[in-house]
Amino acid sequence: MNLISPVLYVVGAGPGDPELITVKAQKALQNANVILYDNLASRELLDLASEDCEKIYVGKKPYGEYTPQEEILNLIKIKAYEKGNVVRLKGGDPFIFGRGFEEVLYAREQGIETHFIPGISSMQALGFEDIPLTHRSVSESVWVVTGTKKDGSLSDDLKLAMQSNATVIVYMGMKKAAQIAETYILQGQGDTPVAVVQNASLPHRKSVKGIVKNLVKLIEDNQLTHPALIVIGKVADIENLGY
Repeated sequence: MNLISPVLYVVGAGPGDPELITVKAQKALQNANVILYDNLASRELLDLASEDCEKIYVGKKPYGEYTPQEEILNLIKIKAYEKGNVVRLKGGDPFIFGRGFEEVLYAREQGIETHFIPGISSMQALGFEDIPLTHRSVSESVWVVTGTKKDGSLSDDLKLAMQSNATVIVYMGMKKAAQIAETYILQGQGDTPVAVVQNASLPHRKSVKGIVKNLVKLIEDNQLTHPALIVIGKVADIENLGY
């Protein structure tokens, strides 16, 4: 008779710095029987788990090798019924372009109890580079856009966001830098301030600021790569704008 109660915790690992994880997430890791962890989750967080906890890498490197989502879902089912308490550790916040809710829905379909623990998203770490997401009289809202949709195209929401004074945050947009710049140029907004921040919460973070029409050159000249966020709007150069 199987007395194991299958449970899945979908946990946000935060933006990279292991000290930015929540207390609730820390407790979940300490009690885990299995941890399925992503590429962007700090490996130091695995040290919080017990010695007999099984740790399985299921990462997806941008535009590189990756663990198919179907395989991850299958592991969730197998390990939950085999060992009970599974933590799915995902970088940032699992419900912001992290496919976390897909995994929650799948687990529920398999009769697995589910819990969600949010994490600090990487866009919240932009403050380390003195980039506020909002600022009075400068930006009244934040528009968060994926740079690459499921079909590989740039989100049409970018053109809508450009019609406001919102801070635009582009996740997974590095491969679309030329297209992003062209979109702004065609709308006569090529001089809009832009910043690109890589590894925003970590000591080795890199960043550059400029204007969006020069986005590709800024990225290339400063050798920026993944994981990075593209920030477009006045907040990207707020110190020099006199606000």
